[in-house]
Amino acid sequence: MTSNFLPIVSKGAIDIALASKDNDHLYDLLVQPLHEELYQRGTFDFLDELSDGQQLLLTYDYLRTQVGQGGFIQFIHNGYVGLLPSMIEQLYLVGANDMAQVLDDVLKVYVLNRDIMNKAKSVQEFAQLYDELKEFEVIEERYNTVKLESIKKMLEYAAGHLNEFVKSPTP
Repeated sequence: MTSNFLPIVSKGAIDIALASKDNDHLYDLLVQPLHEELYQRGTFDFLDELSDGQQLLLTYDYLRTQVGQGGFIQFIHNGYVGLLPSMIEQLYLVGANDMAQVLDDVLKVYVLNRDIMNKAKSVQEFAQLYDELKEFEVIEERYNTVKLESIKKMLEYAAGHLNEFVKSPTP
């Protein structure tokens, strides 16, 4: 799918990020404009206008932030579980198969425990999920093992398909 939203990022900034092999810098160059536009629009319908690669970077950034703060239980509890099916497909697209399998396992555990996860509304009920759903701890360990390699694969894909992420970079 092609994108209807291509931010302008200078060729110089892209070249510096690629030459330095600074994955964090390239990641930020590509994902920040997506966050800014999403914030301005105020709706996840914006995802429908993005290429698969852009969708992956943006949704993975939500995953990375949520899981880093409170694990997959927080990611799911905050309403982001619907991002997983597309993210899994997109991870396979960029060759991040290990992460795709991790997220597929997250989805399976969610489906098996959907009733108790959706029922948890209070802070206390939410906190209890961490005691009741220990299977997420094992999945989070696997996530932490493959996350750097997965980001690397996403960025390698982006570097090879820049026209999917930004307007023809100019100096």
